[in-house]
Amino acid sequence: MSDTASRNFNAASQMLADALLRTVAGTTAYLRVTGTNQNTDQSQLGLVATMFAAVAVSPVVMRRLKPEWKEGGQAKWELLVSATGVASQVNALQLDSAKSLFAMTLAVTVGEQDYLIESISENEALGAVYMYRVLLREAGGEAV
Repeated sequence: MSDTASRNFNAASQMLADALLRTVAGTTAYLRVTGTNQNTDQSQLGLVATMFAAVAVSPVVMRRLKPEWKEGGQAKWELLVSATGVASQVNALQLDSAKSLFAMTLAVTVGEQDYLIESISENEALGAVYMYRVLLREAGGEAV
């Protein structure tokens, strides 16, 4: 007999979030992350070029936020990212947490457009994160 009380974690909220993100035209986002260089004298002196990698995370859904009407303001976007997609990449890259993955992210590419991360928040249910909300702005010339 299993205990199915709501206090015990099950993956229902994560599965539901994944299903909803896929249903509403979910796509793939690519996080441009810095690679880890070997801890050698050459890398410490900057003689070894920094490596970059594109990490695919899916399913994601992107929506444009209500524009702010101020001069020179950039459009803001919200990226809803599956927690299971992020967790699989965290495991693949052997990182400690999703925060470390987002910390090493320089830009986010969705549909051949680059965006810069402004903030990240987590949505959780029953003590488990089921989705990340990433606030983005369009990258001009400052994207790597």
